[in-house]
Amino acid sequence: MASRPRPSPRRAPRHSAVLRERNFRVFFIGCTTSMLGTAMATVALAFAVLDATGSLSDLSLVMAARIVPLVALLLGGGVLGDRLPRRLIMLCSDWLRALTQGVLAVLLLTGSVRLWQLLLLAALGGVGEAFFKPSFDGLLPHVVSAARLPDANTMIGLGNSVAGVAGPALAGVLVTLTSPATVLMVDAGTYAVCALFLMLLRVPPSRSAVAGTGVLRELREGWGVFTAHRWLWTVTLQFTMFNFVVWAPYLVLGPAAAEESYTGAGSWGAVVAVYGLGSVTGGLLLLGRRPSRPLLVTTLVTVLWAAPSAALAARAPLGVVCAGALCAGVANSVFNALWMTTIQQYVPRAALSRVMSYVSFGAYSIGPLGLALAGPLAERTSISTVLAVGVCWQVAANACVLCLPSVRGVRLISAAGSAPVAGPAREHTPRGGPPA
Repeated sequence: MASRPRPSPRRAPRHSAVLRERNFRVFFIGCTTSMLGTAMATVALAFAVLDATGSLSDLSLVMAARIVPLVALLLGGGVLGDRLPRRLIMLCSDWLRALTQGVLAVLLLTGSVRLWQLLLLAALGGVGEAFFKPSFDGLLPHVVSAARLPDANTMIGLGNSVAGVAGPALAGVLVTLTSPATVLMVDAGTYAVCALFLMLLRVPPSRSAVAGTGVLRELREGWGVFTAHRWLWTVTLQFTMFNFVVWAPYLVLGPAAAEESYTGAGSWGAVVAVYGLGSVTGGLLLLGRRPSRPLLVTTLVTVLWAAPSAALAARAPLGVVCAGALCAGVANSVFNALWMTTIQQYVPRAALSRVMSYVSFGAYSIGPLGLALAGPLAERTSISTVLAVGVCWQVAANACVLCLPSVRGVRLISAAGSAPVAGPAREHTPRGGPPA
């Protein structure tokens, strides 16, 4: 009797196979835990300031206090990320942020918090983020195989999106039932968990390509790589203005609009949670898919970033605001995954932290000004007026960027290591070597 052929083992989907890599799995769990706490703290901090002072101007100042040191130290963080072990920098940053959130929670619980303390602790949190972010962006290509890097970026974005759904929703419940201090204490714990998982990473020691050179020379070299790609600095400039005109007013005035026109913390938590749900949806749609023209796709979809601001400006029903937040979340997930993959493919690994520090520095450089101005401008005019200006800017800026051949022509590099021909070699030829 002939034996029946054995069925072939069922293969896991290609896009989920990245989680089978031990290093990436540890990295993913730790960082996603931290993202959950951060998403919770965003809601808690806004209402902690409003409860403590009741001033939109104070809320603007506290948010700006976090961004100012972030912008000021990002370039230095990029240099250190290319010079020192990136995991070590991330560990120190996580413990610093855990300490600042814990101290802030204790001050709120005791009822002794002052404005200067809020500003100082927010600034120290920004210091931690300034050193964490460039090293995070530079370490990811070292904890996953090159062929699975696009899926790794999508999974990181998906984890961030899930945290964006669960975090604000949980924060809204906890703020209502307990206090903002409880949420901030949980956030401190998530940073500690992330640090513990980072300690479990198996990253082979490597000698920095920039060790022994001067800081200014390293910055110049990073600037040279950054400016060599026209699409890189163009999109960074667009994102700089987006943070200033659109997102900073949204972060400051969104909670205030929820307090004024809806039901306060519960409504704002729902809007932020739905934004996260949109990010999850965008991540799921993108898993396993690699558009050949990534920046063309991101420019088309990121006009939706202005959708929740438009709904709030029109004082639309809460359901409409949530629908706008859902669309913005989808756009955010698509942008982050495709943008990061494009940079990681075209920028040399030895310069990746410095280049990402320039990207982040540009994106956040005038964000503090937007945060500081949003409250006073809304008090002089109205919340709707400030948000509407941002909506008009986003539509116009995306239309302009879409007209640029240097943005439309960028192609993702295939797994085989080649990219379709797309414009001038200076802009579209990958300059990086094999993975370190």
